[in-house]
Amino acid sequence: MKQILLSVIIICLVTLSLFSGDIATFVNLGFSGDSRYFMFSQYGLTETTAAPYAELYIVDVKSNIFAPYGEKALSYKQSVEPGNSGVGVLFNIIEENIALKTKYDINHLSTGRILYHLLNGAKNEDPITFRDFISNQNYKVVIRQKSEGKGKNVESSFSLELTITKSSKASKTFNIGHPSYKRKGVKSYKIKQIIVAPDEKSLVIVIEKEEADTTGVNIRYMVETVKVDF
Repeated sequence: MKQILLSVIIICLVTLSLFSGDIATFVNLGFSGDSRYFMFSQYGLTETTAAPYAELYIVDVKSNIFAPYGEKALSYKQSVEPGNSGVGVLFNIIEENIALKTKYDINHLSTGRILYHLLNGAKNEDPITFRDFISNQNYKVVIRQKSEGKGKNVESSFSLELTITKSSKASKTFNIGHPSYKRKGVKSYKIKQIIVAPDEKSLVIVIEKEEADTTGVNIRYMVETVKVDF
């Protein structure tokens, strides 16, 4: 019995060492009325101090860049009580940026339609293939990433090759991202979600980033967007 208990403790300690760091939560905050802009946030607690933080972004879907003044961050030095997820900082950053929500006509109920979702802890297939039964379109996504260096000196690049095939058999391939741009501190990337905009003409691809940390890894998010009407 003692040997079994010891084995369980060792496994738990190994697991904690592999996944130490802090894991942000991604939140889809909706599109504008014309589907031109997309708002999202990520929030969490720092691993070392349990202090809450949040980031808020508004993306110009057509251009695949941040909208003017569309990058905001909020953090606190004080730790939250045990059991508190820190979600309150998400509410605070939204409240502080109501003017941006209004400016870009963001509707929190207009979150688009999820075409693909990766379960926590799972890995992307290579390539990712799936079908949208509503539009009757087939999707194929090839992930291209390259990592260099080790530890906190790691840096990596990321891009996607997306092919959409319609029921008429017409198809088109889109190259998304910047393969030559190296993000410092990022070890690897996963596609977490693929969301079709309310107007069905654009996709938002949610990317999970594994960032190097002195005590393990941190999980953060970014998005890539692409117009797919053809």
